[in-house]
Amino acid sequence: MSIFTRKKTEKAEERPAETIEAPRPSSDAAPAAPASPAKPASPEKGGKEIAISIKGLQKSYGKKEVLKGIDLDVYKGELFGFIGRNGIGKSTTIDCMIGVKRFDGGTIEIGGYDVVHEAVECKRLFGYVASEPTCYDIMTGYDYLEFVASVYGVGQKDFKANTEYLTGRLSFKESDLHLPISGYSHGMKQKLCLVASLLHNPDVWILDEPTVGLDIMAVEELKKMMREYANHGKTVFVTSHNIELVSKLCDRVAIVNGGVVAASYDLAHSPNLRLRLSRLFIETYGTEQ
Repeated sequence: MSIFTRKKTEKAEERPAETIEAPRPSSDAAPAAPASPAKPASPEKGGKEIAISIKGLQKSYGKKEVLKGIDLDVYKGELFGFIGRNGIGKSTTIDCMIGVKRFDGGTIEIGGYDVVHEAVECKRLFGYVASEPTCYDIMTGYDYLEFVASVYGVGQKDFKANTEYLTGRLSFKESDLHLPISGYSHGMKQKLCLVASLLHNPDVWILDEPTVGLDIMAVEELKKMMREYANHGKTVFVTSHNIELVSKLCDRVAIVNGGVVAASYDLAHSPNLRLRLSRLFIETYGTEQ
């Protein structure tokens, strides 16, 4: 039986394929299988649909309280930056969002689904890339992508087309896909994870320091892909220490400090803030040591 064959069950049924909903430079771009449909969301001010909702998020490690009540709404079609100093809770927030870590209080919803009580539905809606590449070194790159595609129920035809399109965007050689991942450089592993995260055409793309280890050409292409993805109605949530990247790309940005969102800025509606973001970042932390 093919790894792409899924038996129909009451909770998981085969879904029809659709095309990747992102602008492409050519007409031969690849189609992709969709994620689970999001629940209908109540529009916020201006009719914006919420893609990610975080309310009162709390997380402690022993006696150390890292997150003290994160409140955040991220909208559909938005490229959102989540920034802060090292160790301030950015990755912890993402780990709670994707279900890797349990949290002590608050709620998180993705596409209207609760990440705790509707975990499977949530996971179908997002693609995730960690700050450190996470792949199975015993596999070849192609085997790993096949494995990820099978988890999300991406059909063989869509898998091949998506793989060709995405690896082409990131200049990942086809010959390298058939080599063991154990022989990959850090940058090659990161490219592989980026490709894997988009195979199922997720509604939400979550990126934790995605440019680490990438060469300048790959970084520039990734920036284009992030912008295109949001422009076509998807949601991109990114953390990065590269303030220039965040200031140029993101529509809105939140700065976390003291376990809460200490400041947030609408860069799309106030372009002058893009030039001041580095200064605003520093001012958020003041003279803290």
